[in-house]
Amino acid sequence: MSQGFISPGDPGAEGRYRNPLGARYASEEMQRIFSDGMKFSTWRRLWVALAESEMELGIGISPEQIAEMKDHVDDIDFALAREREREVRHDVMAHVLTFGEQCPAARPIIHLGATSSFVGDNTDIIQMKMGLLRIRQLLVNAIAAGAEFAREHKDLPCLAYTHFQPAQPTTVGKRATLWLQDLLLDLAQLDFQLQGLKLLGCKGATGTGASFLKLFAGDHERVQRLERMIAEKMGFDAVFPVSGQTYPRKLDFQVLSVLSGIAQSAAKFSNDIRLLSHLKEVDEPFETGQIGSSAMAYKRNPMRSERIAALARYVMLDAVNPAITAAGQWFERTLDDSANRRISIPEAFLGTDAILSLYINIIRGLTVYPTIIEKHLREELPFIATENILMYSVQKGGDRQRLHEAIRRHAVKAAEQIKVHGQENDLAERILNDPEFGLEAGELARLMRADNFTGRAAQQAEEYLALYVRPVLEENSDLLGLPTDIRV
Repeated sequence: MSQGFISPGDPGAEGRYRNPLGARYASEEMQRIFSDGMKFSTWRRLWVALAESEMELGIGISPEQIAEMKDHVDDIDFALAREREREVRHDVMAHVLTFGEQCPAARPIIHLGATSSFVGDNTDIIQMKMGLLRIRQLLVNAIAAGAEFAREHKDLPCLAYTHFQPAQPTTVGKRATLWLQDLLLDLAQLDFQLQGLKLLGCKGATGTGASFLKLFAGDHERVQRLERMIAEKMGFDAVFPVSGQTYPRKLDFQVLSVLSGIAQSAAKFSNDIRLLSHLKEVDEPFETGQIGSSAMAYKRNPMRSERIAALARYVMLDAVNPAITAAGQWFERTLDDSANRRISIPEAFLGTDAILSLYINIIRGLTVYPTIIEKHLREELPFIATENILMYSVQKGGDRQRLHEAIRRHAVKAAEQIKVHGQENDLAERILNDPEFGLEAGELARLMRADNFTGRAAQQAEEYLALYVRPVLEENSDLLGLPTDIRV
């Protein structure tokens, strides 16, 4: 586990602070990506890539030294590393010394020509790439689950809201395409960042590559090849063309901005689910033995949606950290970024991982209540239908101005019955009984059919799913079917 993230089964865990992102919310996979084991074994893989590339470019390093290093990439003596760090007060040198203890033949050439940022920064980028790929898989599965929900309910009319006031109807499936569109925008941003992700490379203490130029006796071409070879060995196509000692800290902001965008989309979705739960039109998943409230036994609080909102708020605020860090760097580097980045970057990924896991769980298990949806729509349809009623009655020979005044008068009375006396909406009955309109019950029923007012909602849902969502899911079919585990 990474520093600060202790699994519930660890001895003595109850006597120490445990970050809830690890203990309660984030997946084991995302915790593995940002674990100490992943971090420090990646340091060692980078040292292997450096030494192997230097050997291949003519530096006096033997295959036996490389083989010895490879044999000890994953068996890290963490206790020794912690002891060395207490002595030298430098985490990279502590691990250089620890690796050297395990690789006595390779000890003289470990970290040759490099500075701390060679392992620190390159590993950060590698972990962010792994984290983005994990987030991408979750995002694609959230899109797939949302698409299935939208497809199933594309024709189900429901009351739409502006300002959370009743407005023209839409369909449940069309509303879901709004959630989907946000996620597809997030996927596009994520892919953009992934495609442009570069390693720092090996540029030395101030980014000039002076130590490597010295190592290669002034041969600029071999120094350039060294960076390209290391990048290829670590699975990257390119390195930053210029840098100080560190890679540009704007990269952290760009990556966390992607995570913030996902958090924004998920929070919007969760807010809609919470409001719909209040209206009793939907319920998020609720296990048989789940308790909604310690006091009110009847309650089914939308706690998973509320958790999305809470975690999303954290991730969105966390994206401010790299913005301030990037703005605050001095010349070729300062160290006031280090402690912040150790916390802010992993926690943004862990939080987003938890958010998307909850999103998938909710949308896959969301219960829809058509009867309640229809009831709410029926309560407002008489008001919504008045313009159509007016036009139809005019076409039958009525006076538009007299009819408009009659509708206004009946609407005021109907609203009074609802708001003052708590009665049902009787506007339709009032209009039907008013000879000014000359309507039969069948005519009025046809005018007030809900699908008269949903416009192209169902067709828009179909078109969006076919033209925009389906190609994404087909292209990423190998990522689908991801199980998610909500622990609490």
